Amino acid sequence: MLKLDDISVTFNAGTPTEVRALTGIDLHIHDGEFVTVIGSNGAGKSTLLSVVVGTVKPERGSVYLDGEAVTAWPPAKRAMHVGRVFQEPRLGTCSSLSIEENLALAAARGKNRTLKGALGSRSNRQWLADQVAKLEIGLEDRMTQPVGTLSGGQRQAISLLMATLLPMKILVLDEHTAALDPGAAAKVLALSTEIAETRKLTTLMVTHSMRDALAVGHRTIMMDSGRIVLDFTEEERAKLTVQDLSNLFGKAIGKQIDDDKLMLA
Repeated sequence: MLKLDDISVTFNAGTPTEVRALTGIDLHIHDGEFVTVIGSNGAGKSTLLSVVVGTVKPERGSVYLDGEAVTAWPPAKRAMHVGRVFQEPRLGTCSSLSIEENLALAAARGKNRTLKGALGSRSNRQWLADQVAKLEIGLEDRMTQPVGTLSGGQRQAISLLMATLLPMKILVLDEHTAALDPGAAAKVLALSTEIAETRKLTTLMVTHSMRDALAVGHRTIMMDSGRIVLDFTEEERAKLTVQDLSNLFGKAIGKQIDDDKLMLA
């Protein structure tokens, strides 16, 4: 399904602020596989996701989707197959537009339509409300409410729906629960898992939480300094505790890890 072949990314190459963000990344993710990605700050996690969605072009290597090389595809073309949810809920939605307006624009992605054209008929608006009802967060009767008035968890749930509203192949979750309170984070994480499983989406989820990395999905990869240093299958993960994961990661990078949250500089 998704294959990254020898991907390398360097920011500010040849300058005093040069950063090797990714070095020789090889990663093959099967159709419908849910992979959690964990690592300390600066490990290259978000850059990895940016390569997948096309907002960062690698200096070396290739990206394949269903066997087709998509490395040169611009983000707009890639967006027809890949949906992304960001850490900050405000990045995935427009505060001044209503819930139904945000969703209508997401549903019209790739089409040359005005907002009025995107909203379409009453039946189309009802379809959007029906999709919101499936989230079970009580917003289907408040479709004209501005998104900016929603709570962080509600807004992130709408962002998640927007990212997956159209037929797609890959869901990219970039620390999408990190800015939420524990209750909202748990709800959004459960929604993410349900949507990925129901739609059989190939999913990449970046997290700082080792607990979430083990609890969600089918496979976990751990990154450090732009490389994948550990890669656990579902069977291997099932035998690990958070402490086991901490010990293995610490051994792999040569540092002591004492917390569930990987927030190392």
